[in-house]
Amino acid sequence: MILIDAQGLRATRPDRPLFSDVSLTLTEGDRVGVVGLNGCGKSTLLSLLSGERDPEAGAVRRGRGARVGALAQLPLLPKGTVRAAVCAGLNDMEWQGEAMLQRLGMAGVFEAKTDELSGGQKKRVALAALLAREWDALILDEPTNHLDLDAIAYLEEWLAAFAGGLILVTHDRHVLDRVTNKVLELDRGVGYIHVPANRDAGSGYAAYLAARIEREAQAVTAEQTRKNLARRELAWLRRGAPARSTKPKARVDTAKALIARTAQAAAREGDIGLALGSARLGSRGVELEGVGFSWPTARADAATGSTLVLRPFSHAFEPGDRVGIVGPNGAGKSTLLDLMAGRLRASQGTVNTGKTVQIGYYDQLGRNLNLDQRVRDAVAGDKGEPSIDDLKLMRQFWFDGDTQFAPIGTLSGGERRRLQLLLTLIEQPNVLLLDEPTNDLDLDTLRALEAFLDDWPGIVVVVSHDRIFLDRTVTEVLALDGNGRAAIVRGGVAGWLAQRAAQPSSMTTTPPASKSASATSIPIPATTTVAPRAITKKSPSTLRHQLSIAERDLAKATVERDKVLGLLGAPGVSRDDLIRLSTELAGAQAKVDSGEERWLSLADQAESIGMDV
Repeated sequence: MILIDAQGLRATRPDRPLFSDVSLTLTEGDRVGVVGLNGCGKSTLLSLLSGERDPEAGAVRRGRGARVGALAQLPLLPKGTVRAAVCAGLNDMEWQGEAMLQRLGMAGVFEAKTDELSGGQKKRVALAALLAREWDALILDEPTNHLDLDAIAYLEEWLAAFAGGLILVTHDRHVLDRVTNKVLELDRGVGYIHVPANRDAGSGYAAYLAARIEREAQAVTAEQTRKNLARRELAWLRRGAPARSTKPKARVDTAKALIARTAQAAAREGDIGLALGSARLGSRGVELEGVGFSWPTARADAATGSTLVLRPFSHAFEPGDRVGIVGPNGAGKSTLLDLMAGRLRASQGTVNTGKTVQIGYYDQLGRNLNLDQRVRDAVAGDKGEPSIDDLKLMRQFWFDGDTQFAPIGTLSGGERRRLQLLLTLIEQPNVLLLDEPTNDLDLDTLRALEAFLDDWPGIVVVVSHDRIFLDRTVTEVLALDGNGRAAIVRGGVAGWLAQRAAQPSSMTTTPPASKSASATSIPIPATTTVAPRAITKKSPSTLRHQLSIAERDLAKATVERDKVLGLLGAPGVSRDDLIRLSTELAGAQAKVDSGEERWLSLADQAESIGMDV
């Protein structure tokens, strides 16, 4: 069934054209990722497909009765509470909206006012409202922005199981590879569809990468062929005609056209120039000594309703460190960066910085950019007019002649982030604090940023939910647990994800048993309290063997429990299945609780005889 049929679409923006003659047909089961450079028109295309705006040329048609839901890059929410924004019209299915809010990291703010939320919270609320309803097609613009790793993993599973049609813009390469089976690439105003040759040929993202390499290679070959032909024609023009006084006019015109024709201009000239230098960093970086933070009582944290953010802890960030800060939404990751940058003062302890430290802070909200200011004026700063070096820098960051004169408010979200990156690096810091650096940056810029950080000599501290970016850029992970505790986790990002997977899920809401149920949800049984077993003396080898078995059984029970949770959250689940799955979930959770209690008992015995657990 055709859900959306778009033919011959064209769009422009004030300073330049975006694309023309772009066509796309979306059918059931299609999962299309839209990729391209910042400013190429990806969000504009999605707004045309969703009906938010009309194309300048071409047409968008929907299948008869097709229900199409859309998530904008900057969604607008109705006034009122979060619960009302998500659950309005769901009637006896309100539990599904509440469960989706919890899955996306918005537990505890059901009664918060939508006009008091941050931009990231608004995005999560809008996404929860969308996923709690039934659709034939979904159009999602950067759905993973502002989600934590747990929520992104859940969204991946949800989208992979979605039976309808899906169109999404995302720069999360893991999501593109996991979810898409087609990719629409926008390149210099032209749309290219990439589809794997067969089911075993990989994802739509893999097909896009292979096709892009092939297209660029063909362009090089075609240009070389054109040059060879042009040289032959030029030689012919210069020779005197042996048998005629004049050369055929048509061939002369063809030769001149061939010589005058040039290769298609590159989408961007050269690689982005991130290497702007950095101030020398001494032996001392940034040291946290017993640092803790709580909001004043009048300003409780919006995500948790709590004033406590970080319990006192100590850590030294030394020259050469590459540290990723991870944790659920609301755990205090951005707050920790604000403390290091001096934007916030610690409630307890001290933040000490070396004398040579120069901090560059690339925050997720963006610098205080004046949207009416031109790009060249922002880069020039107090100088008034940009210097020759400033003009060179703008070209290095792919701000060409036209874009340099554009008001910042006309730039795409990704172009603004790239300008913010330029304004951060131009100060030549030796400590980089990067808060969600992958939000809105296109794939080429992300790869360039990763390569730049490989050889950068200073300290890098990254808050990100992009697994590939973290794997590429950090060597250790500082994990915040959401209850104020912070600790270095062994094994980097993979170790932290494994640790998270072994923990009980935070999902506490399941569907009602029947329409007559007095409560709107059935709580998952809490961990059963069991009296401690008497510790018996066992040999270290016996305990080690039993601990191994207990860990294996616990991991198996956790996988079974999470599988049931995934089925509960899948779209289109019938009421009978919900009742059955609720019963299965209670049993699966009981197995997890029993396994945890067994492991803890054995761990206590091991510690009592001095064994390392």
